[in-house]
Amino acid sequence: MNVDELLKRQEGKTLEFKRELTTAERVLVSVVAFANTAGGIVLFGVEDQTRRVIGIPDPHGLEERLANLLSEAIRPRLAPEIEVLPWRKTHVVAVRVFPSPGRPHYVKAKGPEEGVYIRVGPSNRRVDRIMLDELRRLAHRESFDEQPMLEQSSEALDFRAASEFFSPVRLMADRDWRTLGIVVEHQGHLRPSTGGMLLFGHERARWFPDAYIQAGRFHGTDRTDILETVEIHSYLPQAAEEGLAYIRKHESQGLDIREARHTERLSIPFVAIREAVINAVVHADYAQRGAPIRLSLFDDRLEVENPGLLPFGLTVEDVLQGVSKLRNRVIGRVFKEVGLIEQWGSGIGRMLAACREAGLPDPHFEEVGWHFRVTLFKGRTVTPTTDAVDETILHLLRVGKGYTTAEIAQVIQRTSRATRTRLANLVARGIVVEVGSGPRDPYRKYYLVSP
Repeated sequence: MNVDELLKRQEGKTLEFKRELTTAERVLVSVVAFANTAGGIVLFGVEDQTRRVIGIPDPHGLEERLANLLSEAIRPRLAPEIEVLPWRKTHVVAVRVFPSPGRPHYVKAKGPEEGVYIRVGPSNRRVDRIMLDELRRLAHRESFDEQPMLEQSSEALDFRAASEFFSPVRLMADRDWRTLGIVVEHQGHLRPSTGGMLLFGHERARWFPDAYIQAGRFHGTDRTDILETVEIHSYLPQAAEEGLAYIRKHESQGLDIREARHTERLSIPFVAIREAVINAVVHADYAQRGAPIRLSLFDDRLEVENPGLLPFGLTVEDVLQGVSKLRNRVIGRVFKEVGLIEQWGSGIGRMLAACREAGLPDPHFEEVGWHFRVTLFKGRTVTPTTDAVDETILHLLRVGKGYTTAEIAQVIQRTSRATRTRLANLVARGIVVEVGSGPRDPYRKYYLVSP
């Protein structure tokens, strides 16, 4: 475990800095949250705001206290790696927590209902009943949409409409509905699965009143001036297509005319829009109540937001690398069968490639509250310019392992004071990070910020 590499990163979903072990509860909550979500590291001996390394006076004593605390105060038991790491003339202590197959873990003193936490960005959040149920399903490798709706018969599904969706692909037989998981056999009777009801249920709005798409247009760059809102309550495959049609209608910027043919020109590549909308429908957490899938059009961007965080075990960085976990297996299988999904895990890559080819910024992916949001930008973002000297500094940090102020000053041929001013500006802009024991540390080094 490399301390400098950890210090280059921002606190977030998988990293937390702590100056010392003050209250046991805060440490327990962080470790439980990491274990229940995507794993992570708690690094002791570092100030969380400045990333200034304070060090631990008695690192082996802290190591022993942490081992006893985590073993006794968390259930089911966890065995994270605890390591004492040297840093210059002091030491820090790292607790590395892995995503646990024994989820949900909880703080013993708070109990299995009140003591369960997950990690959302740089904060820990106590889960509600719906999120707790999802953690328990994950432990049993079940998905919400595969569960049978025991109070309903298969007649609750609109098989005629479902067959029409599949008709361009193939004719459906009775066994096909079971193979896809749209109906489930339970105690000798066929019942609609939750996914089947969400997809093709006659009365799906009764059971899932928020399983629809809300699309809206706003004047400007915030939600102050609403131009229009519509609600799309069609069956999910059709709702996805209608949502895409709504965006296409309002995002058309003109026509590209080539000989006798012409095509619409959109401010955002349609392939990126399509992937964002389809992903939102397929990966939404339909167990949540109170919020539909939202498509929000602003002057400068499109936001696509669905209820539900990333599936447990995934980070945004994983998603950008093409790692995919399907929250709704029934809905995912149906969308794949009817051609709305091309290949598992390839959508994000196509989204990124389309935006880059169009000269647009990369889409922004984030967890917001209990939701997941994708933002697609319509134009180039305006960023502060860097001059030739700043570019020289960034190039140096890009190819090196970190440099002191004196070393950078020598390369750019400026005084130490002028160099510190430039470095402070790059740090303030979030491009460069300063790693050291304080502002007067002569050995502090500068690095490019790691994602």
